[in-house]
Amino acid sequence: MPDSHLPSADSLLSVAVDALGGSERQGQITMVKAVQQAIDDGDHLAVQAGTGTGKSLAYLVPSIRHAMDADKPVVVSTATIALQRQLVDRDLPRLSEALGKELPHEPTFAILKGRRNYLCRYKLTAAWPEEDEQDQLFDARDVSATGRMVQRIQEWAEETETGDRDELVPGVSEQAWRQFSVSAQECLGAGRCPSGAECFAELARARAGEVDVVVTNHALLAIDAMGDLPVLPEHRLVVVDEAHELVDRVTSVVTGELSETTVALAVRRVGRLIDQPVADQLMEASEDLKALLAAAPPGRVDELPEVLGLTLALVRDSAARCLTALGPRGGDKDDPDRAGQRKAAFTALDEVHDTAVRMLEAYGHASETDRAEVVWLDGGTDRRPPTLRVAPLNVGGMLRDKLFGDRTVVLTSATLALGGSFDGMARQWGLGDDDWQGIDVGSPFDHPRAGILYVAKHLPQPGRDGLPQAYLDEIAELIEAAGGRTLGLFSSMRAAKAATEALRDRLDVPLLCQGDDSTMLLVKQFAEDEPTCLFGTLSLWQGVDVPGPSLRLVIIDRVPFPRPDDPLTSARQRHVAAKGGNGFMTVAATHAALLLAQGTGRLLRSQDDRGVIAVLDPRLATARYSGFLLGSLPPFWRTTDPGVPRAALRRLSSGD
Repeated sequence: MPDSHLPSADSLLSVAVDALGGSERQGQITMVKAVQQAIDDGDHLAVQAGTGTGKSLAYLVPSIRHAMDADKPVVVSTATIALQRQLVDRDLPRLSEALGKELPHEPTFAILKGRRNYLCRYKLTAAWPEEDEQDQLFDARDVSATGRMVQRIQEWAEETETGDRDELVPGVSEQAWRQFSVSAQECLGAGRCPSGAECFAELARARAGEVDVVVTNHALLAIDAMGDLPVLPEHRLVVVDEAHELVDRVTSVVTGELSETTVALAVRRVGRLIDQPVADQLMEASEDLKALLAAAPPGRVDELPEVLGLTLALVRDSAARCLTALGPRGGDKDDPDRAGQRKAAFTALDEVHDTAVRMLEAYGHASETDRAEVVWLDGGTDRRPPTLRVAPLNVGGMLRDKLFGDRTVVLTSATLALGGSFDGMARQWGLGDDDWQGIDVGSPFDHPRAGILYVAKHLPQPGRDGLPQAYLDEIAELIEAAGGRTLGLFSSMRAAKAATEALRDRLDVPLLCQGDDSTMLLVKQFAEDEPTCLFGTLSLWQGVDVPGPSLRLVIIDRVPFPRPDDPLTSARQRHVAAKGGNGFMTVAATHAALLLAQGTGRLLRSQDDRGVIAVLDPRLATARYSGFLLGSLPPFWRTTDPGVPRAALRRLSSGD
C-alpha cells in the first residue's frame, strides 16, 4: 500500500507540470492514476497513449513515488536509443529537479546497458584470443579503417570516465569495438578479473543499484528476466515503453545461429588450449557445415534433411568433446590471462553446442501444434556467410513466466490497441484474460480536424514488379500539391529507391532518399528545409519526429504485411492456424496494423500540425480485413476521393 507520508501521484504530477512550464492534459492525468492504481493493486497494465499525451511524465511520476516508497529501483525499458537518451538527458533531470522538494530526496537515475556496450579494461591490456576477422576484413581499405578505429578506441580509453560506447563520437565499427569488449558470458567476473575493481560495466551496475530509476533496453530486460544471473538490480516494477517492440526484441535475444563463422571462432578460441586432434574434429565439422549451407536454398527448413541432421549432430558432438577437453570450469584462478582465454573458449563452444542441440530438437514432433521452434537458412552475402537460425514460434510463455511472474509491469506505447482491442498484443505477451488491464487515454490532438486519411481506392493493387506508373503519378501529384514537405514510407528499400530515381528529375523540390547519408543528417535536412521530401523504408517509420510545416504529407505505398517468404512470421502464421486460430489476422494483419499505426503517427507531432496521410494501396478500403487495420489507426477524417487531399494540401501550402 502507498506510504501516507508521500504526496499523491496526481499532486506530484501537478507540481512537475507547473515546474516544467506545461499544462495538464486529461490523458496524462488519467494515465498517472491508472499507473498508480496498477502499482497499488500489483496488476499488469497496458496503456495506449497517443503522441502529445506526455506519457513519459505520466509513468515516471508514479514510478519515482513507488521507488521512494518501496526503497527499490524502478526499471524503465525502451526499444530505441533515442528514447533512452530523451529520458536520461532531458525528462529525468528536469523531473528530478522539479520533484526534489516534494519527496524525501531528489530522485536519482542511471542508464544501464549490456556488458558489450562497455569498454573492458582487462581486454585492453590482456592477451585475448583473436576475434573473428573473416566477416569484416577483406581488403587493405577495411584493414586500414579498422586499424584507425582501434587506435581511436585506445586513445579514448585513456580519458573516458564511463567506458560507454555511445560516448565515443564518431562511432566505430563492430569489428573494432569487439577487440575491447566482452559479452556477459565471456566476462571473468569482477572477483577474478585483475581489472574488476575498476570495471566500467560493474561500476555502471553499481550505480544502477543505488538509484531510483534505471533506464535500460528491451534486450537487456529480456536477458535479465530469462538468464541465470541477474543483470539489473532487484526490482518489483517495470515500465516497458515502446511496448509494441517488446516481442520482436525478445525474439532477437533468444534466436540462435550457426554458420561457418561461429564454429570457426570456437575452433580458434579453443585451439591452443586442448589437444589439436580434438580441435581438428570441430574444424572438420565446420567445413562440412560450410559446404552444406553454401549449397542449400535459403528459407524455412520444415523437415530435417538427413544430411543436415548428421552435420548438426557432428557439430554438437565435436563441440561437446572440446568442452570436455577444456576441463572443469573456473580453473586457472592464479593465471588471469589463461582464465580469460578459457572463458572465451567455453562461451563460443557453449553457443555452438547448445544451438546445434536446439536445432535438432526443433524436429520430430507428432504434429504442427507440438512444434515450439522454427529453423531457417539465411542466404549469404559478400560479407556474411549463409547462416542457419532457430527461434521460438511464441515468446509469450517466456514473458509470462520470466518477466511478468513476480513483478508489476506497465506496458505503454502510442500503438497497442489493434483493431480497437488490446487482446492481440496481450496474447503476444503471454498474458491471460485475468492478468492485466488495458486503457486507452487518447490523444490531445483533434485528428478529424487536423488530418485527412486518404486511401487511393482507384489505384490498382500493388504487385511484385515494383511501383506501377499510376503510383508514381499519384505520388508526384500529391507532392506538387503539398509543395514538397513529404515523408514517403515504402515497404522496401527497392521501392523507395525506384520512386526516388523516377521522381527526382520530375519534381521541382529537393528529394532525399534513405541511404544518401546518415539517417540523422537526412532527417535534420528534411526538417530544416521545408520544401524537401524524404523517402525511406521501415526503419524510418519510427525514427522521424518532425513537427511543424516541414511535414504536411505522409505517403505509404502499401499495407506493410510481412513478406510471404519471411521464415519466422510465416511459421508463426502456420502454427496459429494449426491450433485453430486465424493465422493471417493474428500474425500478418497484426504486423501490418502496428506498422501502419506507427507510420500514420508521423504526421501530427504537435498541436498546430496539419496534413494528409495518403495510403496508395486500395486494399485499405476494399479488403475484408480493412476494418481491423483502420480500427488500429488514429481517427483521421477519411476519404477515397483523390481531389480532397490535393485541395487540402494546396490550401495548407498557400497558408504556410
